[in-house]
Amino acid sequence: MALTYTSYLKIDELLELQEVKSSPAQHDEMLFIIIHQTYELWFKQILHEIDLVREQFESGKSWAAIKTLRRILVIMKTIVGQNDILETMTPLSFASFRKFLESASGFQSVQFRELEILLGLRHKRMFSLHEEHSSAYQTLKRRTGEDTIWESFVKLLQVKGYDVPNPVRLNESGLMFNPDPATQDVIFTILQEKDEIGLLCELLVDFDEGLQEWRYRHVKMVERTIGNKMGTGGSDGVKYLKNTLHNFVFPDLWEVRTRF
Repeated sequence: MALTYTSYLKIDELLELQEVKSSPAQHDEMLFIIIHQTYELWFKQILHEIDLVREQFESGKSWAAIKTLRRILVIMKTIVGQNDILETMTPLSFASFRKFLESASGFQSVQFRELEILLGLRHKRMFSLHEEHSSAYQTLKRRTGEDTIWESFVKLLQVKGYDVPNPVRLNESGLMFNPDPATQDVIFTILQEKDEIGLLCELLVDFDEGLQEWRYRHVKMVERTIGNKMGTGGSDGVKYLKNTLHNFVFPDLWEVRTRF
C-alpha cells in the first residue's frame, strides 16, 4: 500500500485520541483536550531540540546551536500563544466538565518535568506523583543524570578556550546552581566581543524570558478560570504556579547585566 499523508501522519489514530469524559458531553472539553495534547507534542519537540543543542554545545558547534535555539524560541512563542485559545473557555464552561477529570493534573506532565530537569531545576514533587518503578519515574531519574543545558553551555565555553569553572550541583530544591562571579567575569568579556558566543548568551536569555512568559500566561489563565481554588488532581493550583514566576534558570546571564 502506497504511503499517503493520512498513513504517514497516522491521522486516523490521531483523531481517535480525543476522548471526552464528561457525561453528558460538554462542548469545551474537546478544546481542553486538544490544547493539552498539543502542548505535549510541542514539549516533545522542545526536548528533541534540547537534546540536539546540548550535543552541539559540547562539540563546539556554536553556529549550529544558534539555529537550534532559534527554533526552540519560536516553539516557545507558539505554546504561549495557545493560551489565547484556551482563554476563550469561560470559568462556567470549565466547571461543566472539571469534576470528570478526577485526579488528572497538569502537574503529572512527565515531559514538562523533563524540561525542568534539563534546565537545572529540582523539587521533590517531580518524582512524588509517579510510582517508583513506573516508566515515568525512570525517565525522570534518567534525565537527572544527564547534563543540563547550562552545563553543556559551559562545556562549549571551555571548548572555545574560555577559562570558566564547571557548574557545581549544590541545591536539592529549586535551581541546582548558584550564581558564580567567576563565570560572570567570563560572560562579561564574551558579551563585549560581540561574536557568535555572545549571540548564544542572548538566545539563552531569550529562552529564559520565554519560559517566564509561558509561566505567567499559564498562571493567569488558571487564575481567570478557577480563581484561587485547589487545582485539578488536588494540586495547589494558582498558589503553586505563582511561586514559579520570576525565577531565572540562567542567573549568571542576568546578573552580569548590572556591570554594563
